[in-house]
Amino acid sequence: MVEIEHEEERHEEESPKKKWVTNMVKSAKKYHKLCPYYDKKTGQCLLMVTVEGKPGRCDRDGRFDGCPVFIKFLEKMYEYYTSRRKVLPRDFQDVVNQAYLMGPI
Repeated sequence: MVEIEHEEERHEEESPKKKWVTNMVKSAKKYHKLCPYYDKKTGQCLLMVTVEGKPGRCDRDGRFDGCPVFIKFLEKMYEYYTSRRKVLPRDFQDVVNQAYLMGPI
């Protein structure tokens, strides 16, 4: 009974940023089986340059559910939108389409 109360408190304390990131991951799963930023031919993670500042190989074989680099990218996108007081996209395709228009994060 006490555990149920604690779980409810955790759900209430979940930040808007975390909710948005979770929704974007769910939305991305609808469109992509593998990470859209994974190069199958070379095994490179194209987000690693943006997030980490250096090129690197994907150690998850393109699976983006729970990928720390993909999550950091979405968190940076959230910060970008909120810092500029822009409307947050509700679908992952909107993030992909607008990421190219923004330039470097």
